Amino acid sequence: MQSAEPTLAALPDPVLRYFLATRPAFLTVTLFACMVGLGAAHYDAIALSPVNAAATLLFALMAHAGINVLNDYYDELNGTDRLNTDRVYPFTGGSRFIQNGVLTAGQTRAFGASLLAIVAAAGLWLTSVSAPGLVWIGAGGLFVGWAYSAPPFALNSRGLGEPCVAVGFALIVVGTDFVQRGAVAALPVLAAVSYALLVMNILYINQFPDLRADAAAGKRHWVVMLGARRARWGYLAIGVAAYGSLILLATAGQLPKWTLIALASAALTGKAAMDVLQFAESPQQLVAAIKLTIAAASAHGLLLALALFVSAPAR
Repeated sequence: MQSAEPTLAALPDPVLRYFLATRPAFLTVTLFACMVGLGAAHYDAIALSPVNAAATLLFALMAHAGINVLNDYYDELNGTDRLNTDRVYPFTGGSRFIQNGVLTAGQTRAFGASLLAIVAAAGLWLTSVSAPGLVWIGAGGLFVGWAYSAPPFALNSRGLGEPCVAVGFALIVVGTDFVQRGAVAALPVLAAVSYALLVMNILYINQFPDLRADAAAGKRHWVVMLGARRARWGYLAIGVAAYGSLILLATAGQLPKWTLIALASAALTGKAAMDVLQFAESPQQLVAAIKLTIAAASAHGLLLALALFVSAPAR
């Protein structure tokens, strides 16, 4: 059973209205990305600053929230959310805040831009307590998030949306580590690979219900370009790449052996893959697979972070 879509009558409190417009239930993937970054710093014997860690998490969540809001605005501009009659709410088809009259397009744009402006200012402060290189990581992350849907780039309409998501979440891991370490290191980059790919699979599976609307609006992402029947194999391929990369890196000694415990999430990805292969052309039957995909990425990130913390060499 799908959740009820938002309405202005159901959200009279403006604070709650704006909070829910950020799609807070989907921000957990940023939380786990930050945990992986902190785990990488801890594994390398970096003394963690709780204040800096909390600030990094808060503003990473705010950045994700702002990008979610702006994505709703730009998907209103290109028309895809209004055209979307196959959506599986609350997972696909946007937040529905603009289409259902909860917020105007102008309010949505102003809110998203304000969130990112706060994040940019906070990033400068974090840079002052870390190292100058953080500016480039933060700027890269904000640009990728904004350019994902904003013209003239609209990278999600040019077949680049999927790698943008993977890069964006990898940058969260690397940036979180950088705030603690003050330098770029190999470990957080390598630790981010499998997790970033599984987060990318969340976007990928969500494109199946949105396929017809996105195609009509000119969004040429991978599922539109391949068509549902061929694209269903892409979900499995991304999952195999994620878990395969973790196995290769851990067995080669590039990641701690304990990180292999994160392979436990493969059971969730595997079950979801079976559903995608069966129901790719019946989007309303993908609800369970979408939930499993989110759960797989979340469990993977949590287990990966825990493995980095508990396997840190005694010093």
